[in-house]
Amino acid sequence: MTNESQLQVRPKDGDSSLSLSKVRSGLIARGLSDAASLAGPSSPESTRRPDVTRLERWLSSKHDRPALVRQLADEGHAVAQFVLGFMYHEGQGVPQDYAEAARWYRKAADQENAHARFNLGVMYRGGQGVPQDYVQAHVWFDLAASGARGDGQKEYADARDLVGQKMSSQQIAEALRLAAEWKPKPSR
Repeated sequence: MTNESQLQVRPKDGDSSLSLSKVRSGLIARGLSDAASLAGPSSPESTRRPDVTRLERWLSSKHDRPALVRQLADEGHAVAQFVLGFMYHEGQGVPQDYAEAARWYRKAADQENAHARFNLGVMYRGGQGVPQDYVQAHVWFDLAASGARGDGQKEYADARDLVGQKMSSQQIAEALRLAAEWKPKPSR
């Protein structure tokens, strides 16, 4: 069996390859950067979002940070739900728990958070916290691609296409049908 770091995404031009692991790392970093608004600006006069390193320090700096993120997530904030899912996924500030990560990613994904959709696809692809299911992985990667902008859209589509290589044509058709029928759900 091929592990994730050996799988390669080949862009259409064929000039370079990108491991799914590297894609995932970049997309998580981009998601954390988007989630940095939870940490607030680096200074009162700053209008720039803090960088990922600052958010990571903020999340781990005090024991009450996970409680604050959880409170915001419980109130239905999609970015906080994504961040809490990431915290459980990586074991940052909370014990690592893939099932909890998947649950929080799903809540954020249901509110159209593209990063949470992608991470949920990763979890279904690898069977982390959810049963391994390539159809569901394809669905979530496809929804992530449809909701993303710029480079993220291509990276998410590449992940979808990569998992599609492991699927039959009937499974791909089912995944496309499920993605087309998917509807966002309210936060509460």
